[in-house]
Amino acid sequence: MILKENIMKISEISVSYSTGKHKKLKVNNSKDSADILLSSWSKNTLELQEEFKILLLNRSNAVLGIYSMSKGGVSGTIVDAKLIFAVALKCNASSIILAHNHPSGNLNPSEADKNITQKLTKASKYLDIELLDHIILTKDDFYSFSDNGLIK
Repeated sequence: MILKENIMKISEISVSYSTGKHKKLKVNNSKDSADILLSSWSKNTLELQEEFKILLLNRSNAVLGIYSMSKGGVSGTIVDAKLIFAVALKCNASSIILAHNHPSGNLNPSEADKNITQKLTKASKYLDIELLDHIILTKDDFYSFSDNGLIK
């Protein structure tokens, strides 16, 4: 039996949303997203340790923000699907672009990169949040999963 005094201790959840009045950057292609994402990376750690970030977009592909999800070691970092979609839902994002760097400078996606992208693409469909791309960054260039037909 639930006691009335225990019910009174449960906090009420409130939801609010504000996008501010500043002009938003818009993503029109993979180069735009790579440039926006690269500007959020520290040039001092791009070749030092792997990081994973999410670019959050509204329905017109205007940037809502960038979420720095994790920093790892030289050859990997943690990608938590629950956290990715929790952030996207809290930001009211209609679509997301995943990004991580390869400190080695090798732009080719690993099997782990491909597998996590497939897993997140499938999950995104259930939540009606479109996964537009997964970008791999190096100091000199970028690789787009979308441009290379790896996101369907």
